[in-house]
Amino acid sequence: MTHLVVVEATNLIQSGDIVRAEAVLTALVETEGDNALIEVLDDIPSKDLLAVIREYDSSKQSLLNLLITPEQFARVVVLERLYKDMSHEQLRGMMNSVIFREDADASEFIEAIAELEFGYETFADYLSDRAEEVVGETFAALDTEDISRSEISDHDWKELTWLLRHEHSDIYNIVIVLLKAKLQERIIPEVVLSGEDDDEAIENTTPEEKTPKEEEEEDSAI
Repeated sequence: MTHLVVVEATNLIQSGDIVRAEAVLTALVETEGDNALIEVLDDIPSKDLLAVIREYDSSKQSLLNLLITPEQFARVVVLERLYKDMSHEQLRGMMNSVIFREDADASEFIEAIAELEFGYETFADYLSDRAEEVVGETFAALDTEDISRSEISDHDWKELTWLLRHEHSDIYNIVIVLLKAKLQERIIPEVVLSGEDDDEAIENTTPEEKTPKEEEEEDSAI
């Protein structure tokens, strides 16, 4: 029975029918219970499971998001990079809905992700659109023992950053380095573009645009 469910769900996912695939998987809970679904998730290729989970977030829940284990989720979420989604919106939606679900221990998920290749990069991608705040002074006020998790419990980037800083400092330090590198990558193209603009200004200078100093030098040469 379980094998047939895996085959059917995988075929539906690969054909692009995510809704039916999710329905087939969650139907197991009604017939065989939560543990049956958890076992099936172990047998589905991570890339196929990712295709289902990334379609759901806190605004559109799925039983998969509610039952997936830290180890299963970690194997799935590190593959999100394959989608090359520069906004990382779906990554944040997935992580928020799973890591901050009511019965979850967020630290277990954080540790499971960090243990895998590209785990640190996944955290950096998640925080990338808040990189300036996390790395800079804007968020530094929360880097104190006086601020409790409950005070910044947004089930989003602030809470995850707090958890990394206060409960997983070794992971946090590496993620900060990656975020700084991301910021540097943004700055370099801006500097290059600015330099190109200056070059264009020089190339487009006409005789009528010569500075008084240039005219004085020409008169002196004559």
